[in-house]
Amino acid sequence: MKSITINGSKRESVGKVATKALRNAGRVPCVLYGGGEPLHFSAPELGFSKLVYTPNAHTVVIKLEDGSKINAILQDIQFHPVSDKILHVDFYQLFDNKEISMDIPVRLQGAAPGVLNSGGVLRLNKRKLRVRALPGDLPDVIIADISKLRLGNKLYTSELPAEKYSILHPDNTVVCQVRTSRTSVADTGDDEDSDDSSTAAEGKAPAAAAEANAEN
Repeated sequence: MKSITINGSKRESVGKVATKALRNAGRVPCVLYGGGEPLHFSAPELGFSKLVYTPNAHTVVIKLEDGSKINAILQDIQFHPVSDKILHVDFYQLFDNKEISMDIPVRLQGAAPGVLNSGGVLRLNKRKLRVRALPGDLPDVIIADISKLRLGNKLYTSELPAEKYSILHPDNTVVCQVRTSRTSVADTGDDEDSDDSSTAAEGKAPAAAAEANAEN
């Protein structure tokens, strides 16, 4: 998984006055948990743009002024209710031998026959899935193959590949599905059958018309 570097400075004071001064200076107060005592530091707000405003998942390398580097993940973030400015960020320290839980984006792969051939609508129920794994085994994305989804079919979490990580959702959780629409038609899954049906329908139409004329 790709990492984003956050350049931080340790905080000497964590009071309200010091916190307000940091925010006025364009910095975000942060706390790192998971490594014993919480580590309080601050970082430039602009440094969070690639981490926060993206659908992708990343780990973080917190680089402090003394040259030390700490691997972590974003745990929680608080925004101002009006301006949407970042008010506070919590991180959780990573260890190579300790599993963690993280939300990973879902990426669709392939084309669903139920959409292409039957006019159905593809609905993505889960844009992200929570997984558990060692830091080195965390995937960048979870691939959801939709190439076999016909009209009315659903793809469940139990059908997704998960070799080095565990998906923390019930097996019957629907990831995506092909739903019927007003313009959708029945998908037989057999092109030859469809041709035969069309031919049969064409043959019945004149016969039905002839019967109607005979009655008149």
